[in-house]
Amino acid sequence: MAKERIIRIHDLLGALNGLYPPALAEDWDNVGLQVGDPGSEVRRVLVCLDVNEAAVQRAVAAGAQALIAHHPLLLKPLKRVSPGDEPGRSVFAAIRAEVAVLCAHTNLDRACPGLNDWLADRLGLNGTQPLLGGREGELLKLVVFIPDGHQDAVAEALFAAGAGRIGAYDCCSFRVFGEGSFRAGPDCTPFIGRPGERERTPEWRLEVAVPAELSGRVINRLLKAHPYEDVAYDLFPLRNRREDIGLGRIGRLSAEISLEAFARRVKDALALDHLRLVGDPRQPVEKVAVCGGSGAFLIHEAARRGADVLVTGDIKYHEARSAEQLGLGLLDAGHFGTEQLVVDDLRAALSAIAEQRQWPVEFVSMSGEKEPFQVI
Repeated sequence: MAKERIIRIHDLLGALNGLYPPALAEDWDNVGLQVGDPGSEVRRVLVCLDVNEAAVQRAVAAGAQALIAHHPLLLKPLKRVSPGDEPGRSVFAAIRAEVAVLCAHTNLDRACPGLNDWLADRLGLNGTQPLLGGREGELLKLVVFIPDGHQDAVAEALFAAGAGRIGAYDCCSFRVFGEGSFRAGPDCTPFIGRPGERERTPEWRLEVAVPAELSGRVINRLLKAHPYEDVAYDLFPLRNRREDIGLGRIGRLSAEISLEAFARRVKDALALDHLRLVGDPRQPVEKVAVCGGSGAFLIHEAARRGADVLVTGDIKYHEARSAEQLGLGLLDAGHFGTEQLVVDDLRAALSAIAEQRQWPVEFVSMSGEKEPFQVI
């Protein structure tokens, strides 16, 4: 009888980082493992929006060894950790219960697919793109020189590792044929030629785009697939902004409707008791921008991109006035209201990874989390 595989917290963290690379997070954010022993075993994981003492207790009751949350438990530097206040109370509770705490926050917001894709899907948007695209430095160009006859095998290895994607296209590359020259040292075992002798051989120059967060994996695949013992390659940082990731999403409805009718759709889709509307309820809506959580900083970008309305949370008075002046409708569906869907969708994404890798790990959603605000 085969022995059941043991999955540890560091395996779980690797899967989470593979889906939502930490490099995508904003500079001020804190993502990844926040509490716990990376080497401890995990068999069940509770997925939630917020980490607090109640969430830790729910994890214990569910038999979970880990919590994965969207909002970080530890976001700002701590001057003390005390059970008398938060977040110390939750940190103490997690350590005492031996429940690890992991987080995917703005890396999950910016990833594709990620929270904003899930929000756009809920609201029926088509042809979505990031509202605020990637940053400089998140895309690299890999150039490698390959002996004739091996260029296809190396290219396929790079594509399988995630290189060569441009927008909705994959397996993208540029190749040019030329001549390489080298001389192997006395202790070398060259693939072509003999040590100490100058060689000139036909080679292909292969160029592919590489997401920065995948560069380590791509280079590892390159070195395994390439026939040379010392591979000549270059990685160039690009100023191009990636089109597949970013904050918010913008897309179109299948048919134009009024702002008031769209507001009702948002309420129903997100199971909200209420939301706040800025703009003329009769104005037509067809192009829609969304940003889960606090997205008021995208008001001007949404207007510049031609959106009729921005759906987000945490709208302040003067931000609403700015949108009015821009002719942009706003639907404030709340921070909780626009992010609560992350629990089930993140659980589904992680469950799919566990099934693919045949992990004996169960992911469960935390139910009963509530909006902290009440309308009376």
